Amino acid sequence: MSKIRTIGIAAVLAAATVYLARNAKRIGRAVGARLHGMWTPADDARLARKVESELARFDRAPREKISVNSAEGVVQLRGEADSQELIEALAERARSVEGVREVENLVHLPGTAAPMHQ
Repeated sequence: MSKIRTIGIAAVLAAATVYLARNAKRIGRAVGARLHGMWTPADDARLARKVESELARFDRAPREKISVNSAEGVVQLRGEADSQELIEALAERARSVEGVREVENLVHLPGTAAPMHQ
């Protein structure tokens, strides 16, 4: 009986080792993100879509002229808006979204040069 039990335990350990080896990268990212507050590309894409949704609810926002990107919780707004007040309002709306650590506002007025990455 003990020989069968030993073989069974060895088989379970071997299966667990194979599973962990095949999925180590994915498991490591998930654990690291939870333990250290790290961001994954999926988190960035989700955050950018949340900011886009928030800006879409803003009736003065020029939706087709503003693009939103996110990297590790820093949201970049790019494009053109008709007034400086609107540019500032777009940044404030983006800051209000949960998960946004910082907003890099690269939106500019028509006819002016686009600001450079800060």
